Amino acid sequence: MSRRREISIALQSDKPASEYGELAALVEGYGFDMLSIYGDLLFQPPIVPLTVAAMATSRIRLGPASLNPYTLHPVEIAGQVASLDLASNGRAYWGISRGAWLDSIGIEQDRPITRIRETIDVVEHLLAGKRDPFNGSCYTLSEHHALNYNVQRQRVPLLIGSWGPRLIRMAGERADEIKIGGSTNPDIVPVVAGWLREGCQDTTCHIVLGAVTIVDEDRDLARAAIRRELALYLPIVAKLDPTVEIDPELVAKMDTLVTQGDQEAAGKLIPDKLLNRFSFAGNPADIIEQSEVLFAAGVSRIEFGTPHGVTGVRGINLLGKQVLPSLRQKER
Repeated sequence: MSRRREISIALQSDKPASEYGELAALVEGYGFDMLSIYGDLLFQPPIVPLTVAAMATSRIRLGPASLNPYTLHPVEIAGQVASLDLASNGRAYWGISRGAWLDSIGIEQDRPITRIRETIDVVEHLLAGKRDPFNGSCYTLSEHHALNYNVQRQRVPLLIGSWGPRLIRMAGERADEIKIGGSTNPDIVPVVAGWLREGCQDTTCHIVLGAVTIVDEDRDLARAAIRRELALYLPIVAKLDPTVEIDPELVAKMDTLVTQGDQEAAGKLIPDKLLNRFSFAGNPADIIEQSEVLFAAGVSRIEFGTPHGVTGVRGINLLGKQVLPSLRQKER
C-alpha cells in the first residue's frame, strides 16, 4: 500500500449556507488537501454546504462524510455525488456509512453490509452510464434507469466510514479510503490495516483517522474544552476500539453526570491517555506531535473535526498557520 500524508478539515452542517464559501476558501488558502462536511442526523444535508464550498474553491477535494443508505436512497446518493462532482469540476469524493442515531427515528438498520455494498454498486452503475438492469436483494434498476445528464467522471472516489471488521474488509475491496471516526489512536491503525488486507490482499485503500479537535495557544483551555465535548461520546466510541480498555465504573459515573447535566464534571473524569486516543486537543505543538505519531503508524490522512478551536475560525487559523506548515515540512 503506497504511503501518503494528507490533512483535511471537517465542518458540521449547522451554519448559514453563505458561510461555507468563506470557510472553504480559508481552508484552501492555507493548503489543506480536503474539506469534508458531516452528514449527521437532523443537521442540514451536506450537499448544499458542499456545493457552496465547491463554487468558492478551485483545488481542494471535498465531499460528505458521510451519507447512509437508510435515510437516502442510492439513486439520490448517485445524483448528489454526480452534482457535486460537476459543481467542483471533478474534485468530489463521497463517503458512506451505516449512519448513527437512526433508531431514535424508528429506522431499523437491517442488513448493513448488503445495503452498503449494493449502494456502492448502484452509484457506480449510474455514474458509469450502464444501461443493463441491476438486480440486487435490496435495490433494483431497469435498463430505463439512468441519470438524465452528463456526469463529470464515471467513477468518483469512495470513502467508507466504519469501526467494524466486516465493513472494513469490504473497504479493502471497494473503497479508496476507510475512515475511523472519533479516533486519534495509533494502536488501531495496524488492526485496521490487517482487516483491509483480509478484504483484498493487494488493497490500495488508505486509512483516515479523524476526531473532534480543539487547538489553542492556551493548552489547558483547549484540553478543558475538549473534555466537555468528549464526555458525550467517549463511552460509546471507546467500546468500538478493540485496543482500548475503559473502566465500566468510569463510564457509569460519566453517564450519570451527563444525564444530570454536568458535562464539565464528566469530562474531568477522562484520563489523559484516553483524551489523547479520541481527540486532538492542546496547543499547536501537541497537535503536531499527535499527528506525526499517526502518520508514523500508517495513517494516510488526518481529518481535524469541528469545533477546531474555542471559536471555529480561530482554530482553523491556528491549524493552518502553525500545525499544517510543520507537518508539511516534516513530510519533505
